[in-house]
Amino acid sequence: MNIKGTFFSVYFMLAIATTIYGSIWGDFNYKGFAYNVGRGLVWPFIWFPTLGAIVGSLLLFGFIAYASLKK
Repeated sequence: MNIKGTFFSVYFMLAIATTIYGSIWGDFNYKGFAYNVGRGLVWPFIWFPTLGAIVGSLLLFGFIAYASLKK
């Protein structure tokens, strides 16, 4: 298996582990399994909340720049 396959395998294994943990013991265990699958697919932003804030800020900045340059 090449490095790309290994990376995606590890990523999805951690996503499955995050989904199962979130469904049973997480803060959102009262929500459905599909909700926790969605959260599990973006596990780096759940494990490291600062990373999510940084990405959100970059997306907001990019949207504002796009909207202001479009005029």
